[in-house]
Amino acid sequence: MNDLEKARKQINDVDKKMAELFEERMDAAAVVAAYKKENGLKIDDFAREEQIIKANTLLIKNEEYKPYYVNFLKENIELSKALQHKLLDGMRVAFSGVEGAFANIVAKRIFPDAKCIPHTDFETAYKAVEDGKCDVAVLPVENSFNGDVGKVLDLTFFGSLYISGIYEAEIVQNLLANKGATLESIKQVISHPQAIGQSFSFIQKHKYETVDAVNTAVAAKQVSQSGRTDIAAIGSEEAAEQFGLVNLAPHINESGLNTTRFAVFTRAQKTAAVTDRRFVMLFTVKNVAGSLGQAISVIGNHGFNLLAIKSRPTKDLIWDYYFYVEGEGNINAPQGEGMINELKKCCDNLKIVGSFEKEVRV
Repeated sequence: MNDLEKARKQINDVDKKMAELFEERMDAAAVVAAYKKENGLKIDDFAREEQIIKANTLLIKNEEYKPYYVNFLKENIELSKALQHKLLDGMRVAFSGVEGAFANIVAKRIFPDAKCIPHTDFETAYKAVEDGKCDVAVLPVENSFNGDVGKVLDLTFFGSLYISGIYEAEIVQNLLANKGATLESIKQVISHPQAIGQSFSFIQKHKYETVDAVNTAVAAKQVSQSGRTDIAAIGSEEAAEQFGLVNLAPHINESGLNTTRFAVFTRAQKTAAVTDRRFVMLFTVKNVAGSLGQAISVIGNHGFNLLAIKSRPTKDLIWDYYFYVEGEGNINAPQGEGMINELKKCCDNLKIVGSFEKEVRV
């Protein structure tokens, strides 16, 4: 056997081993896909991909081979994600509104392979996941201009679902109308109260009347079906395209930095990870003077940065409130366990809703 034949035999042997290892790797990728579906996680995890490439490249001793190995790793990662996309094709994502609603747009950005299922309101979308009809729900929790979405915070407190991640999306509001309408012909605008609030200066300038709708896409649909040129909706360009409307005035929201934060709700609590740096928890405090201040001090004393704290009435007793808290730090670390144990001494109904690596812009 000459050198060429020996080399070819060696390549064949290595290829056989690689085929077996490739199957093992894809089997593991399928398990990852199932976990991401259950926990409502995106397929793309660029930080993880970078970590794999960096760590594994160090295993190559021959410097000349390293750039080729990087390409090999990248191709394997893409094949793994391709399989995950295929396996997540049947994922069902609940959102509030109709096609073209901002929640629908964001849900598609987070889960591009999933089937987005519209629901009439936040509660029915949330319940669809609790009842197992959908895998996850994508619901807004806060707008940078118009504040908290109280109904979703209440569902988070009173419901059974967990938050697997929070995503920030830029929201651009537009004045949408039927063909033939003008800014002067419009007398009334229809939209969700949040969208109306975000565009209030524009509405006031043109002296339009306002009518509330369940969400922006429903408003667009209503305007489209009416055929009228004296009413308009406030919503997305996607909604205009969906319902055959024209964009009379783009970007009418008052703030140029208008963003909404959406939470992904799941039945399963995401497994704690050492990379988690954000957490969400809710609690009520004991009816004792200084309890809330004590709870806030406990969070800080254990090295956690309090990013936000919001109060909402519990509706059980007059002037009784629960608190929604977002914090920075790994709540799954030993100091997190210590913080939780100490919080239980001054808090009632302490509930860890979720922890995740970071907030993601989509």
